[in-house]
Amino acid sequence: MTVARELDDITRQLVRHTHEHPPVRDINQEVDRRTTRRERIAEDLGQMIGSWTFVVFQAVLLALWLVLNAVAFLKHWDGYPFLLLNLVLSFQAAFAVPILLMALNRAAQRDRLGAQQAYQEGVKAEEELKSVMNHLEVQDEVMLQVLHRLERTDRELRRILRRLGIEDDR
Repeated sequence: MTVARELDDITRQLVRHTHEHPPVRDINQEVDRRTTRRERIAEDLGQMIGSWTFVVFQAVLLALWLVLNAVAFLKHWDGYPFLLLNLVLSFQAAFAVPILLMALNRAAQRDRLGAQQAYQEGVKAEEELKSVMNHLEVQDEVMLQVLHRLERTDRELRRILRRLGIEDDR
């Protein structure tokens, strides 16, 4: 068998590496694409209600309400037990909690999609690693074949040199 033919055999045995998996997705774009207008409004309100700006604004508003009603610069619209203030705060709490829960649900949905993407990336990485390992194993086998063929060729050359009466300089 000639050397060129042996090289052709080795080349045919090589494994070609292919990438057959979908590209990585941007989870934020995916969530934004699926979000309805109502969900966006709920999320924006949830962010506003959950901010220090809202807490400070509400504290100032409550202090102003109490001072104006206690000192009575204006007419008392809500006397000492502050029943109207109680009603307003209850009304606000009744709406704030569901809005915050909707915002939390959206965050949980985004987290679930992120976890799913992390899982898919892990599977892709595992597939790539298996493919690379298989490729390396085939390369090891090919290298061993080349080494054995070189040893055979070396023995053959020595035999030919002995027949011709030429000494080996090793």
